[in-house]
Amino acid sequence: MSLSRTRTGALLATPAILYMLVFFVVPSLILFAYSFWSSASYRIVPDFQFENYLGSLASPVFWKVTFNAIRIGLFTATVTLILSIPVGYYLVYVSRSQTILYLILITWFSSYLVRIYAWRTLLGTSGVLNTVLLQLGVIDHPVSAFLFSPFAVTITLVHIYLPFCILLVVSSLSEIKRDLIDAARDLGTSSIGAFFKVIAPNAANGLVGAFMLTFILVAGDYVTPQMLGGSSGQTTGLLIADQFRKTGNWPLGAAQAFLMFGVSIILYAVITVLGRATGLIAKRRAKTEREI
Repeated sequence: MSLSRTRTGALLATPAILYMLVFFVVPSLILFAYSFWSSASYRIVPDFQFENYLGSLASPVFWKVTFNAIRIGLFTATVTLILSIPVGYYLVYVSRSQTILYLILITWFSSYLVRIYAWRTLLGTSGVLNTVLLQLGVIDHPVSAFLFSPFAVTITLVHIYLPFCILLVVSSLSEIKRDLIDAARDLGTSSIGAFFKVIAPNAANGLVGAFMLTFILVAGDYVTPQMLGGSSGQTTGLLIADQFRKTGNWPLGAAQAFLMFGVSIILYAVITVLGRATGLIAKRRAKTEREI
């Protein structure tokens, strides 16, 4: 029976595995090989060298844009996760209606570019925000710094990825039974204490996954920084996209993409270590012979 289930599971998983191999793993390996090649006059030269990586690591522009992407990504992912947790808690443990969840899903029906242009309208010098502040007497003249700045990029990306993060948080919280929270409350733990002692350790993997996925999507985004970021709101995604689109230097763009991939891995490792050190993420237990 066990062998039959294993074969059935492998058969069901085969199409998805083949799809990921053909359309993700293989292109990624090709792109990784490109990162060691060179480019001359919009032509890719298939040689083997480390100049793309060394040149990027030695470039002040690359580090400036990378740190800017990390800063925007961390802030956006943090704000998005903080906003998602109360909504996810309400949807899982308080509300019996799925209306709010459906409303969240409806926001995805709007176009990505429509939402960007909507924020350009809101944050412009003649937009809603400046108009309200002028009428309230907070400012004397329209503030142009709201648009084409890291602030504009961050607030737009929070709006874009908040529904996605909420769904991930709801999925992680749904694994935790309400009885555990009620037991913690009966033992005298406050609501905040129950969250940090019961919910956070049990949903840590899902919450960290939601945070990291939001960070990766934000740091790699190049449309929003291009339309709202200006010179101070550029991210690594935009820098990499320019290497492929404008300069035609695919090897350099590939190298920068894998450097950003390494940054994401390091960040995930740091968050995991800090989470386990503070007790928010449960440490893995060694398997006993009985568990094996």
